[in-house]
Amino acid sequence: MSQKKIFLVFVAISTVSLLLHHGGHLSWTMEAFHLGCSALRSHPSPGLKPKHTNVAFLKTHKTASTTMQNLLFRFAERNNLTVALPVQACGHQFCYPRSFTSHFVHPHTLPPSIITSHMRFNRAELQRLMPNDTVYITILREPGSMFESLFSYYNQYCQSFKRVPNGSLEAFLAEPWRYYRPDEKDSMYARNTLTFDLGGDKDRPATDVAYARAFLAEVERGFSLVMIAEHFDESLVLLRHLLSWDLDDVLYVKLNMRTPSSKRSLTPGLPGKIRAWNSLDARLYDHFNASLWRQLSALGPACVAREVRLLRRAQERLMRSCFGGRMPLLRSAAQIKNKDLRPWQPSAKVDIVGYDLPANISRGTSSQAQELCLKLIMPEVQYTRVLLRSQSLRYRRGYQLRPPQQLQPLQQPIRTVLPRHLQVGVHRSQPPPAPPGPGSGPGSTSTPRPAAGTQGRTTRLGPRSLQTQAS
Repeated sequence: MSQKKIFLVFVAISTVSLLLHHGGHLSWTMEAFHLGCSALRSHPSPGLKPKHTNVAFLKTHKTASTTMQNLLFRFAERNNLTVALPVQACGHQFCYPRSFTSHFVHPHTLPPSIITSHMRFNRAELQRLMPNDTVYITILREPGSMFESLFSYYNQYCQSFKRVPNGSLEAFLAEPWRYYRPDEKDSMYARNTLTFDLGGDKDRPATDVAYARAFLAEVERGFSLVMIAEHFDESLVLLRHLLSWDLDDVLYVKLNMRTPSSKRSLTPGLPGKIRAWNSLDARLYDHFNASLWRQLSALGPACVAREVRLLRRAQERLMRSCFGGRMPLLRSAAQIKNKDLRPWQPSAKVDIVGYDLPANISRGTSSQAQELCLKLIMPEVQYTRVLLRSQSLRYRRGYQLRPPQQLQPLQQPIRTVLPRHLQVGVHRSQPPPAPPGPGSGPGSTSTPRPAAGTQGRTTRLGPRSLQTQAS
């Protein structure tokens, strides 16, 4: 056989091997090319814009934000990025509902590229902490379904909900001011929760149109992308384009979901009452839902639909590889054997479901693939602990490698303390779990000032004295 024929056979074999190995990614690329979609990729390629890795995600409540947080945690680990995590005195949130400050960030997680745990938004403080080119992202949810979820989830903790007879959502919405106290503990869950999370005044009257417009403009200026929970996959399409990420970077499994029996159907008339009671949140949602679809329209409906379809195919392949050739089954916490995969339960009346990995996953699966599957379904509280542990280890190793002249006393995470004026409202009841304490700032709950002469004191909060909460 001539050298030319041997070369052609070699090229043919190599091409077939490449197609078999990267078939899914190649078909994705060819489909996108056929449509003329711009900036689409499944894997890094020379000459393409590099991935943007500095991201601040404001994790709002009951908006699929835990799923998004898990996605960001995994992205950070794959790319060896540092995630800002809370000091132990704050639990797994940044001392929510206190307004965020860099004092709440664990010293072993500095300087960060990504921040994504629950906080009350404070842009000035985040700008001091994060790199200058940080992209700010958040997510909103339709007010009716979101408020029903809040009412169910926090019914045993938020006093505004707890005092309603028989836990009736209808009764609360019939006379909200009969049960709601603006300045009491956890009142941020009972009215305009999105507005509060974004740093706004949750109790500003609906008639104050000027405030509502100014607040919308402020959020629009501050966030490059506002995702919408009801259109999560379409939002991820925009996220990929914004950050130049790969398809593999945005694969996910839905986390922190309730069982159907824990959900209530909204009777006719309730959605309207919820929107009226949460008028600022309703304005936010309507504005940014319309904004999302304008951005999707600019990309091209055909391209967006094709990207969503390809994303879902890739997720199905990943799920089948992790769960033994089938889609995962939702399980109650009691059914999940691995304690690292059991989601937190807010009360006996609400059942949060999770996943368990098949017992035979180790067969024919690499340890790296097993870890990916485990992290994909790991609940927020457990994943936060894992990340803090790994980043503290990296911090200590880096500390040991520094030249002697650069060494400073090693900071001990167990002995982390907060200034007293920052501890007001920090969780102090029995260990996990329970919802957070009172807030601060406009529209939040009131907090007492330290007595004269106490501003410089500190009070230690042991890790087991803190409350935790899933979202």
